[in-house]
Amino acid sequence: MFQDLRETVKAYQSRDPAARSALEVLLLYPGVKAIRSYRKAHWFHEHGFLFLARLISQRSRRRTGIEIHPGAKIGKRLVIDHGMGIVIGETAEIGDDCLIYHGVTLGGTGKDVGKRHPTVGNNVLIGTGAKVLGPITIGSNSRVAANSVVLTDIPEDSTAVGVPAKVVKIAGRRTDYVREVDQVNVTDPVWTELASLRQALEKLEKAEGEKQLPARDRPEDGDL
Repeated sequence: MFQDLRETVKAYQSRDPAARSALEVLLLYPGVKAIRSYRKAHWFHEHGFLFLARLISQRSRRRTGIEIHPGAKIGKRLVIDHGMGIVIGETAEIGDDCLIYHGVTLGGTGKDVGKRHPTVGNNVLIGTGAKVLGPITIGSNSRVAANSVVLTDIPEDSTAVGVPAKVVKIAGRRTDYVREVDQVNVTDPVWTELASLRQALEKLEKAEGEKQLPARDRPEDGDL
């Protein structure tokens, strides 16, 4: 346990430029506290003390803002940056040397039974606010961009972006999905909606103006 804690602190120091000392990381970082509590809760969960395991988990959630189910399986040197709002489900599995930012959910879709949560490989980065849902697999050495929603498997050495997430790079090379997207002439959905509202308003103003004209001055239907 002490060896695992030492490796975790070193991982934080190597990945977080704001980490000034090992003591600061050990005592003040919520991600470290959450993982320490998870290790205890997981031990009790594996030995059948389910209520006690969940009690430890929920106390940690209140203290850190990070919810890790004691049934999840987490590898070594996991770094949780900031951490607030992270949720890791019961059947989630995370490999070694992963980095997870705040607001991430490793959750279920509500449609599956048994294995309901994602499996994350080694050395995976999951960006802020990303949602990885269902019994899918994120391959080792992959990256999930911030605020992405991942619903399908992501191969190794890949980068996934968007809602729903699409693989835009594999082994550093852009995929066909990126080449098909026109990244210059992109229609602004807000502008489109405003233009539609403007046309509707002009029609209403024209109709209101015609109602105020004397009957002899109103245009015939054929003149409109």
